[in-house]
Amino acid sequence: MAGKSKTDTKAAERAERLAELKKQAKAQERRRNLMVGGVVAVVLVLIGITFYLVSRSNDVDATAAGQSDYGVAIGSPDAPHDLVIYEDFLCPYCGELEAATGDQLAQLADDGKVYVDYRPFTLLSNIGTYSARSTAAFGVVLDKSGPEVAKKFHDLLYDNQPEESASSFPDADALIATAVEAGATEADVRPGIEEGENDFAKNATKEALAAGVKGTPTMVLDGEVYSGTPQELLDELA
Repeated sequence: MAGKSKTDTKAAERAERLAELKKQAKAQERRRNLMVGGVVAVVLVLIGITFYLVSRSNDVDATAAGQSDYGVAIGSPDAPHDLVIYEDFLCPYCGELEAATGDQLAQLADDGKVYVDYRPFTLLSNIGTYSARSTAAFGVVLDKSGPEVAKKFHDLLYDNQPEESASSFPDADALIATAVEAGATEADVRPGIEEGENDFAKNATKEALAAGVKGTPTMVLDGEVYSGTPQELLDELA
């Protein structure tokens, strides 16, 4: 029987090299997937730790939900649980908390299980003016358009939350557009939002700091600082 021709030999070598390259590519893909999975797991752990540490680092004396002029409350004051959330619209962990609990807390409030009071203030004043301006805009919307529209504005600010490291932040026109999307009348809110930081933002911050809030988000459940994870909070309230 005749041996393999040079052409057959080269074809076999090419097929062998191709198989080896495919094997290497699959191995690299597995390593990348493992690396990405590991990074995601670490990020989730760090988020949980951050919620825990921020909560544990505060000895907060907060007035009960609905008892501050610098927040918006949802649910019934007669609910068995009272939850106050101190937050900063620029704080990424506040954004994570809102994403993890916002819809569920709204449903629990509707079900009469918890009375929730969202209290934004200016914490990240060292990163531009957006923290103060967004808190001030929230105060304008609350004053001019009422709590229902203010809550929608609150939610939309988190839906469109800029990153701390952004090169620019939403300006007055962007905040006004968001307020209008929430249900405010532009003529009512434009002058106040264009003003920038106002007494609402300043006084909300003074009240939060006077209560002992040192970080965001800070959750106060039934008068005690809550140190569990967002999911544990939802489970406790359900």
